[in-house]
Amino acid sequence: MLRQRLKVASSPLAFLGRGVLVLFALLLIWYGLMLALLALGVSPDTVNGISGYRTAYDYLAGLTPEDITDTTRLIVGLAGLAALLLFGYLAAKELPRPYLARSDLRIAEDERGAVEVGPRAVERVAEVAANEHPTVSGVAGRLEDEAVTVNVTVTSPRGVDQTLTDVQRRVREALARHDLGDRTVNVTVTGFDRQRRRELS
Repeated sequence: MLRQRLKVASSPLAFLGRGVLVLFALLLIWYGLMLALLALGVSPDTVNGISGYRTAYDYLAGLTPEDITDTTRLIVGLAGLAALLLFGYLAAKELPRPYLARSDLRIAEDERGAVEVGPRAVERVAEVAANEHPTVSGVAGRLEDEAVTVNVTVTSPRGVDQTLTDVQRRVREALARHDLGDRTVNVTVTGFDRQRRRELS
């Protein structure tokens, strides 16, 4: 049985989440150092002069209900909501996205060895076969498990259903002609390219 490799992809925005994580880690390290200084007997006034923790605490502890106005509640609420959405989005982007890596396709095997074909070779066969259709101006193939997905760009929206059927038939015939097995072929129109016209030979 073939063993699939597992790859992990991350979002390009994941570095922002890592930046926030590093910032909070540095803050924890900094105030951990302040606690260590206090535990070693350093004067609280000296530690407060470095970190400002006591000044901030006294200010927050001295707040009364009269100091919290409706405007303050609105600003704090909106800021909290924005922080929730931003940090939640960054946390979601930080999560790894595992997917199965494509492996070589084993065509035949006997006592003398095995015949294997790379996924890109199968995709190329499908792309060439689909690109032979006169109304197809662009094509991209993808081998996924036991199915071949073919995304095509056509020059006209007329007769798209017939185009899809013809492309699917051409791809299946090409796969069979190259002894690549009887595989499921999924064909999808991904766009229209009205600027290109293909000449029939």
